[in-house]
Amino acid sequence: MNMNLQSDSSNPNYDECLRSHHCWPWFLVLGIILILVGAMAIGASFVTTFATILIFGWLMIAGGVVQIVNAFLARNWRGFFVYLLSGVLHFMVGILMIERPLRAAEAITLLIAAILLGVGASRIVYSLAERFPGWGWVLLNGLVALLLGVSIWRGWPDSGEWVIGLFVGIDIMLNGWSWVMLALVLKSVRSKVDERIPVPAA
Repeated sequence: MNMNLQSDSSNPNYDECLRSHHCWPWFLVLGIILILVGAMAIGASFVTTFATILIFGWLMIAGGVVQIVNAFLARNWRGFFVYLLSGVLHFMVGILMIERPLRAAEAITLLIAAILLGVGASRIVYSLAERFPGWGWVLLNGLVALLLGVSIWRGWPDSGEWVIGLFVGIDIMLNGWSWVMLALVLKSVRSKVDERIPVPAA
């Protein structure tokens, strides 16, 4: 990433980098930690899947309770029953996810496979029909999504034990990598600032 202090001095993004450049070691450490955590999540994908379902189930329960309470607090509102029904539904789904986490993981995995199949097929058809600039990359993206959806679907329900954990781990690793790249950018800004600081004459 090329940075010019004179030409970019009015760039608000560059000014923000200048203000944050001293934090780059912390961002680098955070990124490395997230990459390691993501790698461990991928290595223990079954445990990650189980933990993700439980956390998501508790969040569903909490959201359902909040919606039910809000529905009764605003019971004069015309949408009272819809809001109450939505809260009860969220609450019951959360209970089911906590009581049957593996079944919930299998259901969510099947939904992921269906989404990948649909998205992949639509991207393939759209890229072949339109032939817009860069359509080849969209076609490749669609093929990868389609093949991934097929592989998950063919391995179902056994794939329900690791797919969610794998995706969570990959997401954590990519997040960590983005922090590492941000740290390197801020470090380069700091080095350029140090180059412009005049050295005191002896």
